[in-house]
Amino acid sequence: MALFKYKAVDTEGNEREGTVDAVNMDVAIAALQRRGLVLAGIDPAETKSVFGKDIEFFSRISNADIVMVSRQITTLFEAQVSALRAFRLLSEEARTKMLGDVLGEIANDIQSGSSISAALAKHPNVFSAFYVNMVRAGEESGKLDETFSFLADYLDRNYEITQKARNALVYPAFIIATFITVMILMMTIVVPKLAGMLSDAGQQVPLYTRIIIGISMFFSQYIILILILLVVGGFFLYRFARTQHGSEMIARARLEIPGVGSIFEKIFLSRLADNLSTMLRSGIQILRGIEITSSVVGDPVYEKVLMEAAADVKAGMPLSEAFRKHPEIPGIIVAMIKIGEETGNMSAILETMARFYRREVNNSVDTLVSLIEPLMIVVLAVGVGILLASVLLPIYNIASSF
Repeated sequence: MALFKYKAVDTEGNEREGTVDAVNMDVAIAALQRRGLVLAGIDPAETKSVFGKDIEFFSRISNADIVMVSRQITTLFEAQVSALRAFRLLSEEARTKMLGDVLGEIANDIQSGSSISAALAKHPNVFSAFYVNMVRAGEESGKLDETFSFLADYLDRNYEITQKARNALVYPAFIIATFITVMILMMTIVVPKLAGMLSDAGQQVPLYTRIIIGISMFFSQYIILILILLVVGGFFLYRFARTQHGSEMIARARLEIPGVGSIFEKIFLSRLADNLSTMLRSGIQILRGIEITSSVVGDPVYEKVLMEAAADVKAGMPLSEAFRKHPEIPGIIVAMIKIGEETGNMSAILETMARFYRREVNNSVDTLVSLIEPLMIVVLAVGVGILLASVLLPIYNIASSF
């Protein structure tokens, strides 16, 4: 595919400029003429230099961009602006060129007669299946402005809860990485030199000091081999994680980590309830909602649970009974869904559960952060203390013997 820049006049006499992807120039001209444009000129777009200031390789469309676009579309639709005009305006005012190009292509598809949901579906890396199906439901119900408002609120909530949990793990990960790095440097550089001093003194050293020196000598002699094994092991672990069985095993192990696993569990349960609630409010059928949620929940374990639940619901089983078969779904959710089935108010029940688990995530993260800082200080102090005592005490004994 190649990119072509064009200038044209539309059926209303307005001048138009833009770009179009096509196999060659003839195909590009034909595509533009099908849109009702009269071409004034078309040329191949210039290829950007690797050292240019707008390097697409480093560009990406963030979740914040999609939230902002959703809110802007809501405002434009409420102001009775047509879908085509709305996407044209947004493409011209986009924060990044990549986002502008995507919105421009959506506008072109809409102008060619495509529905908004079909145009969005052509960009799965930007708009998820959940997003596209929500828009499709909004088109069918005639409530597109409400749908985009729902989507913006949902993406905001999802982004906030994910970022809070992720940020809570950054500090301890940094401290642990720093601690391991310092220990490796001491074991491979500092301790061998001190071990030489102790050996030259010819005195008997304590057992714990001999253990530390032995570990240090092992690291200093085999550090290259250890690094090679770590790289090879990391590569095979990455390959294993890419398989369905491997990703599920790693996901289950993540849920079993003390303290952290429960936070991940609550995040996925909140996302599950929030997705289903939002789609049910938009008129999407429960079975389709479960299938879509399975593809966007973000965890292989819960994806499998939802896929199996969808199969059971398709066979005629109530959702509460389908969830009851899986220990990953807490009893409180099963009981609340059963109430929703009996009262016919499933979306409100799920929305309540989503709020509950969002609060639980916030509380769990706050508790973890308050506990992890003193715990890390104690662990670091003990580790460094043992290392220093094992080496410095024998040196002090040697010095005091003279």
